[in-house]
Amino acid sequence: MIRSPSREHRLSYAARPMAERSSQAIAILGGTGDQGLGLALRFAQAGRPVVIGSRKKEKAVAAAEEVRAAVAGAEVDGYENAEATQRAPIIILSVPFEHTAGTLKGIRDALSPGQILVSMGVPLATAVGDRATRMVGVWQGSCAELVADLAPEGVAVVSAFQNVPAHRLRTLDAPVECDVVVSGEKAPRKAVMDLCPLVPGLRAVDGGPLANARAIEAWTALLIGMNIRYKVSEGVGFRFTGLPDNSS
Repeated sequence: MIRSPSREHRLSYAARPMAERSSQAIAILGGTGDQGLGLALRFAQAGRPVVIGSRKKEKAVAAAEEVRAAVAGAEVDGYENAEATQRAPIIILSVPFEHTAGTLKGIRDALSPGQILVSMGVPLATAVGDRATRMVGVWQGSCAELVADLAPEGVAVVSAFQNVPAHRLRTLDAPVECDVVVSGEKAPRKAVMDLCPLVPGLRAVDGGPLANARAIEAWTALLIGMNIRYKVSEGVGFRFTGLPDNSS
């Protein structure tokens, strides 16, 4: 276990002006779950300020403490979702599909034009009591497009990180070794792609427009089935062959 930073370090970070500490911050709503917490650990390990959001502030605060206990010097705070949303230019939505609309409703007034909202959701059939190896249909075409439909005007929506195994993210002493297909409008897509090299082993792949999230999300159900069939507890990931070295 890596030693936690001192109480003085944590207080000095919390006391900084909002503008000073938010420009490089990454907010993760649902950062108390396995995959969201894994991203929080990795981004904190890379030296980026992290804001963890949850429906219940006490859960977010506990998750932030867990990150500080694992990563020395981590700049991480926990807040209720709406407040977390206001504290970073990039907000990663890491909640189960069935909570996507409700979470967006709760943070809609906290979102501002120019922010980037990253959709990690996948419409797995578990949302209707069926298997995680199956998908349910979404009128908009994908969870990411649903998020785009519900987000306020001026907030860019990008699809990313659906297929990164949580176990690999949380094993901090090993590279993740996984490609991340990022889809959305060009400028925000590039901003999210730039986050991937912060995590050793992650490679960003340009996935083009947001509509391509329909294919990317479906891969998650495939990977879950492969994990079951091959008994891969750490999680199966994708690697694309033949891409140029500067593909990201």
